[in-house]
Amino acid sequence: MQITPMNRSHIDDVYAIEKDCFSIPWSKRAFEQELENKLAIYVVAVEDGRVIGYGGMWHVVTEGHITNIAVHRDHRRRGIGDALVKALIKIAEEKEMIGLTLEVRKSNNAALTLYKNNGFRLEGIRPEYYEDNREDALIMWKYLINEEDMIR
Repeated sequence: MQITPMNRSHIDDVYAIEKDCFSIPWSKRAFEQELENKLAIYVVAVEDGRVIGYGGMWHVVTEGHITNIAVHRDHRRRGIGDALVKALIKIAEEKEMIGLTLEVRKSNNAALTLYKNNGFRLEGIRPEYYEDNREDALIMWKYLINEEDMIR
């Protein structure tokens, strides 16, 4: 498996994974637009020429906002999600971001474990955030610099 920047040739596979993984999937056009978005950074996990997972974030001023992490159902529980998160963290560190944030469904235990294992911690709740079932989103942060340095 190789982690590489997402490009136009990956869009069909990324969109297929998106539709399979999320109850409110992004459109194919949304991913095409992300390739044109100067704030967007996306990576894909590729194996045997096929995308088996992807992750993305927006670089906004000094922070990264993780937009999505998804792994094809046939390739889960192999550390691919972890590799994607670590790749985004490495990019954020290289770009000297102060931290990364994301929202995750309160009921998504697999994702919560993934993020906690990568140093993210719960910082807040967005009540009734998800439109499909009004589920709360948990706001998580991973700080990449010492928090005391951010206050100065």
